[in-house]
Amino acid sequence: MATIWIKHADVITLNEHGTLLHDADILIEGTRIKTIGTVPPDTQADEIINAAGYVALPGFFNAHCHAPMTFERGWAEDLPFPRWLNEKIWVAESALTPDDVYWGAALAACEMIRSGTVGFNDHYFHMNRVAEVVEQSGLKAMLAWCTFGIGDDKEIGPGADAQIAFSREWQNAAEGRIHTCLGPHSPYVCPPEFLKKIVELAGQYDMAIHLHVAESSEQVENSQQRHGQTPVEQLNTLGVFEHRTIAAHSLALTPTDCAILAEKGVFITRTPITYMKLAMPIRTLISELRAAGITRIALGSDGPASNADMDMLAVVRQTVLLEKYLRVDPEALPGDTALRMATQTGAQALGFNESGVLAEGRTADLILVNFNQPHLRPRHDLVANLVHSAKGADVTHVISDGKLLMRDRILLTLDEKRILDEAERRAFRMVNQNMNQVREYQA
Repeated sequence: MATIWIKHADVITLNEHGTLLHDADILIEGTRIKTIGTVPPDTQADEIINAAGYVALPGFFNAHCHAPMTFERGWAEDLPFPRWLNEKIWVAESALTPDDVYWGAALAACEMIRSGTVGFNDHYFHMNRVAEVVEQSGLKAMLAWCTFGIGDDKEIGPGADAQIAFSREWQNAAEGRIHTCLGPHSPYVCPPEFLKKIVELAGQYDMAIHLHVAESSEQVENSQQRHGQTPVEQLNTLGVFEHRTIAAHSLALTPTDCAILAEKGVFITRTPITYMKLAMPIRTLISELRAAGITRIALGSDGPASNADMDMLAVVRQTVLLEKYLRVDPEALPGDTALRMATQTGAQALGFNESGVLAEGRTADLILVNFNQPHLRPRHDLVANLVHSAKGADVTHVISDGKLLMRDRILLTLDEKRILDEAERRAFRMVNQNMNQVREYQA
């Protein structure tokens, strides 16, 4: 059983008391944290890391993303959301191949590890290829094969039934690091009968559901006209929320919607950089969700085509700043609250309940951030410096399930140079050929 001894770190535990430790040691044995605080000096370890001047904290869990969309980074710029989808994204994806998905996800994995992410919640196509990347990289993931339910010619890959075969093959694979769930795109795309089928499959196979919900007031108004209900009310009526659900975005909610989401314990994932980049109004702020009793709020990057990167430290910072600005309240959403959303709540959404806190006996999913830098001194408040001053590039070490994925900024599980070259070659090939619009966005 491999052991890692981290010495002299300052530790942000993110436990229920918000405990901070200074000049502390962490001993990792196998996949678990064995000791945190003081380690006997005669302890033997396979690897010793001198972390003086570094901060240890739980690794990030990106609770909503489309990792292979690295191929579309910089491809769909300065467009409103409907044109962004109809003219660029859903057009480029008509030329997508399974190998493209593999290399796009591999590029994302490099980026995620480099910025301190240990797990991600992916919603895309050809997810068997993404699963291969997860297996090779050492990351954790919950994977949903996105489906539309509007005809085989509009799908990329199998329909809902074939997702079960994918789940059977990959659920708890890679030594338990891979979880799977069902991935209907959204109530504004998927017909009600298809969503009913998803609910049946979720019940039959005990699967979670990950989908996009209430991304705009227009979607809500159109749903009320078509179905006589908001998207949240419709999903509740169909039984979706009887299963563990990750409702990405949920930007335009009514008080009734909030009451439903709170009662059902739905996880909501916010991706603030996408909203700013695509100028998507936020009708329901995080503070309003919390006031309504919704406690399961996680954070994500969304896809690199809309966010442009997958740096969860940037997501945390922008979440805090955006909430304060829109509330016109500097006390809105403290930094440690946003950190918990990006770590432990995200881990819970993905089903990795032993992650997200640094404590003895918990899973060893953690990162080290180098505070020996001008922009991170003085250290009056470690959490404030981390949230408002740190960057993904300040992460030096990443440990997932007790295994080093990055040491001193060097990736250990992936061939980064090959991935960079192959991903760029394939991305250029994808957008420089005849493409078709495979579906159309209609709110």
